[in-house]
Amino acid sequence: MPERVVLHSDLNNCYASIECMLDPSLRGKYVAVCGNTEERHGIVLAKNQLAKQRGVKTGDVIWEAKQKCPELTIVPPHMDQYLKYSKLVREIYLRYSPEVEAFGIDESWIELTGSPLLQRYSGEEVAHQIRRTVKEETGLTVSVGVSFNKIFAKLGSDLKKPDAVTCISRESFKDQIWPLPASDLLYVGRATKAKLDRYGIYTIGQLAGASPDFLTMLLGKNGNMLWRFANGLDTSRVMPCTFEPPVKSIGHGITCTADLVNAVEVHHIFLELSQEIGLRLRQQGLSAQRIQISVRDCELGYRQHQAALPFPTQSYLEICTAGVELFNRRYAWEKDIRSLTIRAIDLVPVDSPHQMDLWIDYKAHDKRLKIEETIESIRRRFGHSAINFASLTSNIKYPGRQEVEYKMPSVMYQ
Repeated sequence: MPERVVLHSDLNNCYASIECMLDPSLRGKYVAVCGNTEERHGIVLAKNQLAKQRGVKTGDVIWEAKQKCPELTIVPPHMDQYLKYSKLVREIYLRYSPEVEAFGIDESWIELTGSPLLQRYSGEEVAHQIRRTVKEETGLTVSVGVSFNKIFAKLGSDLKKPDAVTCISRESFKDQIWPLPASDLLYVGRATKAKLDRYGIYTIGQLAGASPDFLTMLLGKNGNMLWRFANGLDTSRVMPCTFEPPVKSIGHGITCTADLVNAVEVHHIFLELSQEIGLRLRQQGLSAQRIQISVRDCELGYRQHQAALPFPTQSYLEICTAGVELFNRRYAWEKDIRSLTIRAIDLVPVDSPHQMDLWIDYKAHDKRLKIEETIESIRRRFGHSAINFASLTSNIKYPGRQEVEYKMPSVMYQ
C-alpha cells in the first residue's frame, strides 16, 4: 500500500504580509498589525518577518512591542482583505486536490494520497509547485510541510520559514521531530506544557517515550491522543472544505472598553450575549443541557466554570439566569472584570427526550420561549433596536450595530 502524502500550507505572517503587499510604502519596514487600543484590543495580532527578528511576538501589548522595536509601524487590521486572500489561496490549493481542510484563516491541510499528480511528481515537488503558484498569483509566501500524517505535516510547515518546504518521512521523523519542545506539538498548550514540565517531559521524544497510561492519568483522553501524535500514529482525515463538523457549543464573548465593577453590569452583559446564543440554538435546532462561563479580570487572570441546566433549553433568559447564578456562586469579585463569555454546551437535538421534573413549571418555560420567538420575529422585520429589555436601554452605541441602545459599558465582540 503506498505511503500517505499530506501537505500543510501556512501563509507566512498572513495579516502583516497582506498589509505590506497592499501598501508598498510598508515594505522594508518593521510592521505589526494591532487591535484598537480604545476598544482594549491593543495587542499585536501579527507581525512581519523583520519585526519578528526584533523579538516582537503575537500577543504583545503595543507598548511592549515598541520597547523591543522602537521603529515599529503599527497598522490596523483589515479583516475583509484577509478573508479575500485566504479564499484566493485556498482556491489555488483546490487545483491540486479536492480534499483541502482549512485550519484558521491562514493554514490548510491538503490530502494528496491517491492523486494522479503523484504518478508524475513527489509530494515535495507538488509542495514547491503550490509555493511558487501562491507567490506568483497573490504576492504572498507560504511554508509547506510534507509528511505521512496531518500532525507532522503541520510541524513541517513550522520548521522552516518563510517561503520554504520541509519533508518529514516515516524514516526521519524521530531525528527531526523528537528533539523539538513538546509545546511545538499540536494541542500542547500552556496548561498542558506546565503539567508535562512537572514530570520532566520537555520534548516530543520524551512525550513519545512516556507511558500512555500515565499520560491518560495526567491529561485524560488527550494524553493518549498526544502520545499517538508524538509516535507518528495519527490517522485523522483531511476533511474537505465542504464538510461541516457537528456543533458542539454555541457561545458569545465580549471585551469591555471599561471594566465591569458590579453584578448589575455583569447581568446586563450576560443578558445581551445570551440573546444571540438563544437565536443560534433555534437556528441549529439544538438545546443546551449545560452552560459555561469564562471570566477575565482586569489583571488578565482567567477563570472558567460550568454547570448543568435543570432541563435542555433554547431560552436565552434561562441561559442568562443560569450564567448569572453560576457567576455569583463562583466569582469572589477580588478584581473588576475585563471580559466575559457565556456558552451553551452539551448540546442535543431540540426534540430529544428528557426526564421531566414535577417541580418545574414547564408552562412558564413554553410561554417564555414563545415570547422570545416573537421578539426575534419583530427584530427580523424592524431591526434589532425595535424591541429590547428595559434594563438594557440607554443611548450608548454598540459596536457593529446601528443605533442600538444599551445600559452597559460599550463593548466589542470577540
